[in-house]
Amino acid sequence: MRLRQLVCGASMLALGLGLASQAAAQAATAPDEVEEVVVTGFRQSLGAAIAVKRESVSSVDVIVAEDIAKFPDQNLAESLQRIPGISIQRDGGEGRAITVRGLSGQFTRVRVNGLEAIATSTDGASPNRERAFDFNVFASELFNSLVVHKTAEASLDEGSLGAVVDLNTGNPLAGKDGLTFVASAQGQYNDLSDNIGPRLAGLAAWRSEDGVFGASLSVAYSENDTLELGNNTVRWAQARFDSVDGVRCFTTQNSGGTYVPGAACNAAALAFHPRIPRYGNIGHDRERLGLTGSLQWAPTERTKVSFDGLYSRFRETRTEAWAEVLFRSNERAIDARNLTIDTATNSIIAGTFDDAWVRTENYKRKSQTEFYQLSFNASHEFTDTFRANVLGGVSKSDADIPVETTFVYDDRDAAGYRYDYTDARSPLLAFGTSVTDPASFQLAEIRDRPSNNTNKFRTLSGRVEWDMTEGVQFVAGGVYRRFDFDLEAYTRDTVVCPTRTTAGPDVVRSTITCTPSSVFGPTAVYGFAATQALSKTVNLGNAGQPTGTTTTWIIPDIDAAAALTGLYGRTAAPDTGNIRSVREEDTGGYLQANFKGEIGGLRYAANAGVRYMETDQSSTGLNNGVAVTVKRKYHDWLPAVNLALFPTDDIIIRAAASEVMTRPNLGNLTPGGTVDGFNYRVTFGNPNLDPFRAKAYDVGLEWYFAPQALASIAVFKKDIQSFPLGVTRTGTFASTGLPTSIINPSSPAASNVEGQAWTISTIENGTGGSLKGVELAIQAPFSFLPSFWSNFGGIVNATFVDSNVTYRVSGPATTPGGALPGLDVDSTLYGLAKRAYNATLYYEEGKFSARASIAYRSGFIDNASGTGNVFEGYNSSVNVDASVKYRVTEQLELSIEGINLTDDYRDRYVDKQANRAYENNHFGRTIIFGVRYRM
Repeated sequence: MRLRQLVCGASMLALGLGLASQAAAQAATAPDEVEEVVVTGFRQSLGAAIAVKRESVSSVDVIVAEDIAKFPDQNLAESLQRIPGISIQRDGGEGRAITVRGLSGQFTRVRVNGLEAIATSTDGASPNRERAFDFNVFASELFNSLVVHKTAEASLDEGSLGAVVDLNTGNPLAGKDGLTFVASAQGQYNDLSDNIGPRLAGLAAWRSEDGVFGASLSVAYSENDTLELGNNTVRWAQARFDSVDGVRCFTTQNSGGTYVPGAACNAAALAFHPRIPRYGNIGHDRERLGLTGSLQWAPTERTKVSFDGLYSRFRETRTEAWAEVLFRSNERAIDARNLTIDTATNSIIAGTFDDAWVRTENYKRKSQTEFYQLSFNASHEFTDTFRANVLGGVSKSDADIPVETTFVYDDRDAAGYRYDYTDARSPLLAFGTSVTDPASFQLAEIRDRPSNNTNKFRTLSGRVEWDMTEGVQFVAGGVYRRFDFDLEAYTRDTVVCPTRTTAGPDVVRSTITCTPSSVFGPTAVYGFAATQALSKTVNLGNAGQPTGTTTTWIIPDIDAAAALTGLYGRTAAPDTGNIRSVREEDTGGYLQANFKGEIGGLRYAANAGVRYMETDQSSTGLNNGVAVTVKRKYHDWLPAVNLALFPTDDIIIRAAASEVMTRPNLGNLTPGGTVDGFNYRVTFGNPNLDPFRAKAYDVGLEWYFAPQALASIAVFKKDIQSFPLGVTRTGTFASTGLPTSIINPSSPAASNVEGQAWTISTIENGTGGSLKGVELAIQAPFSFLPSFWSNFGGIVNATFVDSNVTYRVSGPATTPGGALPGLDVDSTLYGLAKRAYNATLYYEEGKFSARASIAYRSGFIDNASGTGNVFEGYNSSVNVDASVKYRVTEQLELSIEGINLTDDYRDRYVDKQANRAYENNHFGRTIIFGVRYRM
């Protein structure tokens, strides 16, 4: 609530400064002329944001709505990418998660109306089960400002190495007297899906004439269907083939026997090939509903009470239809010929294959995230120098996946399959078998993986402020917060015919006789016979494929296959690694002193303080099928100092230093895993992981060289004490913190727990690393230009970041079929792009306005990868958006906006040096057009 007042006041301040500056310039040249300057729309929102940044002691960046219920972008994440130091990741063509100064969303805390919250949805083929915040859950129309805190204060919530982001909804007491009504209706068109979906929003707000009562209600609803078309390799791997160019690589054909070394066989075995090369058609069917409500009461000028509520429902149906070859783990039976090996990357970039395991699959996932938050905020000024505030509330994010189903057709002896990755991002994939004929296939595998992930926050905090003197203020506060993370996942997965040495019935319906696994060729029975009634046809569309690529194939029809196999009637088995929970109770307080004044004629503002937090953590997971809970406590003292110097009224020098922390990844905290008491081996997560802790430093220079204009530079550095790493060590069972009750009672370790050293595979605190970077930004209206050109303006920023962390990864095998050696490799942090640029050119005159924006992000590593590839990540991306608006009357406005106008592809790779193709997909252009009415 106070933030909204600050934003409104700052907007008036920016407008006043602009008027004063322009009036002074005019007086110097034409004393008798007086011109009224009115700033509105996007330009006004930029001025309001600059004013908030200018008045802050710490380093903040702000995005403010152009008007009530009129956020300047269709997506919150896409708005945030305009801020220096922030990059975004997209899912299904939409901005979803953010990276701040090289630190991923895991290290960014998000608050909604002042209360920490986590909203989770799904990313690609997997859900978000961590602390990162999914911005695509919310409709942007529900919010009126975003504030990004880049440096820490003692009074600012802990838990961030990157930034604290505040999302703020409405404030009816800051509006006009009486009734305000706003409504918008838009259509969203995607040129790949050729579909138009509605986007509707409305807001009603009321304030009493005496300013005592205020109320508002907003609603936003949208539907959109988009397509994602492209190819995927599911990584690259090394493996030994059955034969190479007619030379047998094993003493027996297809299975068994021993490997026969030779030049051709060895070269193929040590080179990397795609594990599952494929093209696919992916559909995203999304629906959003959002509601906000606010009641405010200000019985006196010194007292204000607010009740705020936010509800959001995000539904998505994701479908995937693939045609592929399953090289993965089946190379032993496959004959390879006409191979082309790229020696620079050690990759088999082309070849023809017989006895190939051809597969088509149909995947469908239904997901729904429901988020709600209820909050209470009360403030009172007891005297002119003493005031207090109480904030409390609850939030819940319930991410449910009731259906995650896959059905698979296999043809396990196809001849003449060919791939060519000479153009790595647009490969040729051609099937030697008829992938449109049901007689070629058998329904071989069925899967369903329902899950639920629920996050809850309960928060109560209090704060008091005492103005000891005009230039000294003390702030003290306390906070209690409880966070609950609960994950449950189950599986109905099975193959129709399991691996066996003799013939036997299928394990789904017991209606067919499966042949032994050693049988190859047309007589092999490994699934139900595919039929036309059981199938549907897929046409790929424009996925960037070259001529000669197979673009039509059949897949199992999910409804028909589910009816045949009784999939949804099967008992779901626990997915033990994904049944876990974490509870954290955070209790603490802070003391902060705020200063302002002059020293030797130099004006300054500063704050300094310390925050103390104690974390009481309880982690539960399944180990050997038994629920295990491990509890621990830790505490942090987090000092922070921010200083702003004002050499002139238009120049600010900033400096900050602090100690910050982020609590460990939720997936690493589980005590779940396995205990092998026969071989004295333990594999589990680590509920005793330390938080990520770092020392952060920041220095900046800002020059407000004209009204609504800013040029700035900031230099930052973070010394990170530790990063979790997977390790295998020897030690005592007691050192794991696990209870002895989970040891198999028939194993030797049950009676002699410490009879020998245990081999322990887990996650432990690593050696840490460093991060440093520079942010450059400039924005200004082009008011210095003559006539028509003065209506233009621009925003440009650039961020350069580097880091160094040592990771433990697996490298490539050096002998055919050999183990993957462990390597210690120095690299950047996951998710860190070394360069990011953003630019916006805008035009505003009277009733007409237009904007065009471009965002560039350089490539970055994203994970440790596997199968001998050293890291995986994304290559650089460029997104171009534009919008045009025309105000027909004071109440009515027309608009059209284009998103991803260049149809940029998402280019993912494996292996940092070889840059082998992982996936290359595009999502098409989205055009949004509509009308907005305000009363």
